[in-house]
Amino acid sequence: MADERRSGTVGSFDAVGRVVFGSREGQLTSDGRRTGRFVRMLPALLILGGLLFDSLAPPNFTAVPLFVAAPLIAAPFFSKSRTVRTGIAAVLSVTAMRLSDGTSTQVVPVIEMITVLTGSVLALVINGVVRRGNEQLASARVIAETAMRAVLPTPAERIGGLQVAARYEAAQADEFVGGDLFAVADTPYGVRLVVGDVRGKGLDAVEAVAVIIGAFREAAEQERSLEGVAQRLERALAREGTRRYGLDAMEGFITAVLAEIPPGSASLRLVNRGHPEPILLHADGALEVLAPSVPAMPLGMDLGVWPDRSDEWAMPAGATLLAFTDGLSEARDPNGVFYDPAARLRGRIFPGPEELLSALTDDVRLHTGGRTTDDMALIAVGRPAEGQPVRRTTVKIVGRGDDAGR
Repeated sequence: MADERRSGTVGSFDAVGRVVFGSREGQLTSDGRRTGRFVRMLPALLILGGLLFDSLAPPNFTAVPLFVAAPLIAAPFFSKSRTVRTGIAAVLSVTAMRLSDGTSTQVVPVIEMITVLTGSVLALVINGVVRRGNEQLASARVIAETAMRAVLPTPAERIGGLQVAARYEAAQADEFVGGDLFAVADTPYGVRLVVGDVRGKGLDAVEAVAVIIGAFREAAEQERSLEGVAQRLERALAREGTRRYGLDAMEGFITAVLAEIPPGSASLRLVNRGHPEPILLHADGALEVLAPSVPAMPLGMDLGVWPDRSDEWAMPAGATLLAFTDGLSEARDPNGVFYDPAARLRGRIFPGPEELLSALTDDVRLHTGGRTTDDMALIAVGRPAEGQPVRRTTVKIVGRGDDAGR
């Protein structure tokens, strides 16, 4: 039913998890190219339209608004030199028309030429303001992304005999990266991981990510239970909130899911603190949504203390745990339909965690038409089947410029 509901969408997985591009993706790409071409041609079309209008219209009609609009439209989209050339072309066109009809010294034609010149100068000012604003936003984003690269740990190729792949993708519609996070640790109690999402964006969110990851690394090694790890993270947030004179100074709260895969056991334990439910994919294409038996509040809510409770599932050989932030599950298509990872992945088979994340991020990018509004962090941990090869894992941070060429 989910596949039927999405039959008109931009892409789909085939039987082995590859992304199949549909007709709508081609339409979106084609529409984008046509729109870009039209915007590039619009100032020239306005000038040519003004010349044609002036030659055909009665003398008491003027095409000056078209000549003024040409450089103003060019200003936010074009470079400084092209904006200057557009303004010069508009001024010269009006001047040439008035010289040809012998009215260049009359009051109204002179006012027209001054109006077009003023519009061209104003367009140059607008172009400068837009360029400076874009440079400032780009600089802020680079700083935030660099900080995120420094904070997010890079998983090893294998951890505790498990295959691990992780991905962080920055939003396409925001000027700052968010506070999505992940970490994996090989501990005496098994492989433990955390995936979380800090409320807020920018450098404050990155700093909160650093607090959580630091606390997780320590607690994962020392706490005997996964519930104990969750409580240590809670206390770390409380200490940081006190140091900053209030928890709101540290973005308020964090949704998180913690997982533990004990050594020598085909089981999986989870503690979910208000986070999107992870998915367990089996080797035969079957899928489980790992909903908590007792819902819990996010970390750092400061609304009372209650004991955490872990849930346990079977994780046989060939199964893969997929945990993600709401940037994935709340990604929307142009019609406002949310992306449903469970519906999209059910019945699909992937060679390994890295291939799963690659296909998943490609598919959600197609679903949204290439414009996501929230960062997303994803981590996939697979229990390899007998004879399954070792696969290299990487952490990719995909930003606005990286995605443009895809």
